[in-house]
Amino acid sequence: MDIVIRNGAVFDGLSTDSQRADIGISNGRIIKIGDVPERGAEEIDASGMIVTPGFVDIHTHYDGQAIWSERLTPSSSNGVTTAVMGNCGVGFAPCRSQDRELLLAVTEGVEDIPEAVMTEGIKWEWESYPEYLDAVARRPHDIDVASMLPHMPLRVYAMGKRGADREPATAEDLAKMSALTREAVLAGAIGVSTSQLFTHRTRDGEFVPTFGVAEQELHVIASALKDAGGGVWQASAIANPAADKAAEDLEMFQRVVKTGCASGSFSLGQTDWRNMLDQVAQMNAAGAEIKAQVYPRRFGLFVNFDLTIHPFCLSPGFRAIAHLPMADKLARLRDPAFKAQLLGEELVDIGQPFHTIGRNFDRMYVFAGDAPDYEPTADKSVSAIAKARGLDPLSFVYDLLLEDDGRTMLFLQYTNYEDRSLDFMPAMLRDPNSILGLADAGAHYGMICDGAYPTFLLTYWTRDRERERLGLGEAIAMLSARPAAAMRLYDRGVLAVGYKADINVIDYDRLRLEGPKVVRDLPAGGKRIAQATRGYVATMVSGQIIRRNDADTTALPGRLIRGAQSAPLAA
Repeated sequence: MDIVIRNGAVFDGLSTDSQRADIGISNGRIIKIGDVPERGAEEIDASGMIVTPGFVDIHTHYDGQAIWSERLTPSSSNGVTTAVMGNCGVGFAPCRSQDRELLLAVTEGVEDIPEAVMTEGIKWEWESYPEYLDAVARRPHDIDVASMLPHMPLRVYAMGKRGADREPATAEDLAKMSALTREAVLAGAIGVSTSQLFTHRTRDGEFVPTFGVAEQELHVIASALKDAGGGVWQASAIANPAADKAAEDLEMFQRVVKTGCASGSFSLGQTDWRNMLDQVAQMNAAGAEIKAQVYPRRFGLFVNFDLTIHPFCLSPGFRAIAHLPMADKLARLRDPAFKAQLLGEELVDIGQPFHTIGRNFDRMYVFAGDAPDYEPTADKSVSAIAKARGLDPLSFVYDLLLEDDGRTMLFLQYTNYEDRSLDFMPAMLRDPNSILGLADAGAHYGMICDGAYPTFLLTYWTRDRERERLGLGEAIAMLSARPAAAMRLYDRGVLAVGYKADINVIDYDRLRLEGPKVVRDLPAGGKRIAQATRGYVATMVSGQIIRRNDADTTALPGRLIRGAQSAPLAA
């Protein structure tokens, strides 16, 4: 035995109950569960702790970070041992040299990754998608990664500027996309992703290359996916935000998934969620394999003068100083004359929908320290507090954001909190037609830190919430076996003999998320929001411990996953 984990409460990822057991690991696999009399080269005493499968995050954007970094944080610090990237149709391959700037503009606009970070971090060692996968595979990582072929670079590679300008694809264009898709899937892509989401814009506020494409183009790509062996079809959301079009859009999504003989998933928030999941249930009963990706807490954006979104992000005066170091910005912002200037300025339109909601004070809350309120009531909104104090909300928020040397964080609610409650969420999470996702880890560095959702799910939803909670076993299944199966990664997500030894040992009573902070650890000194975790005693990938007591080890066993993975025969 390389490692033996002893005396833990073992949750296998399938059943909701735990069993007191030892786990024996050798050569990266689980070889015994139960009573393990053999000694291990390393022994882990898990008494009083829970032992879970490594978590699988099906919706990340590590396409750039997997190139410039060995560490896929925040996922790996939240118990995730497998991450799926290439979502929402956004990525960096295939790409000719003349189209690099265009893809950077798309990624900066859609995923809020600064161009300077990408310019320094991405060395463009590839042109084709198979060459991109080889570049990912050459760099060791802490966790495993799988990749989907993104539709946006595929379209631009096949059509050039016409693709970026969203012109209709010709028969020749479609033939190129078909051949490139087969090539990508045969090289190891686990599926294809696309987006027709109206909020997805380039750096310059233009719609992304895939917005409004003809359904025929999607069918051609899906057919190529089928020809190459099948896989996963992912869409960022149902295209039209109008509720009366949602059913029609979902029917189109089903048709494309059927063409590809694929399993499909799409993003779903609270809006019309019950009707949407009922429609998915009917489709699955008729033979489809579709899941709605849902998120276990409020969707929203962190607000701070050092981040992307705040009430003055569209003010000409602030935009003129936005590039300055934080200390220099604070010096200007503390000037009463500058404050008066910003309070009176007309906002500019840069074509980015998320920037326009920075003054929605009715849905903005103080995100206090290490014990934030995840279900604040209406009286705790910024507008309510300002009104109670007889203050102008805009001026009040300006002063609030200067507190603690500019480190104060506010949270701007976007969706998943329509009734100022998460009471709807257990039913949505438990629905057999939904699946956890939408963390967007590796992107939106200046807006969110949603990659911490596994720790949030285990703490808030199974332990800390005062009202209805989830069972610990069912939450672990949501994080492990269910997403692994949805991605056709059947060799992981379960603690059983023969399976990959991707395992978490967690001090459940001590498990917690700390408050968000701005850190600067990206290429070119780029910043991102980070939420530290406490309580992960050990996280292992393929039987090697990558984190011990909430700190990285030197082990980098993570590898590129190429294609679907079969369940082990030993199981």
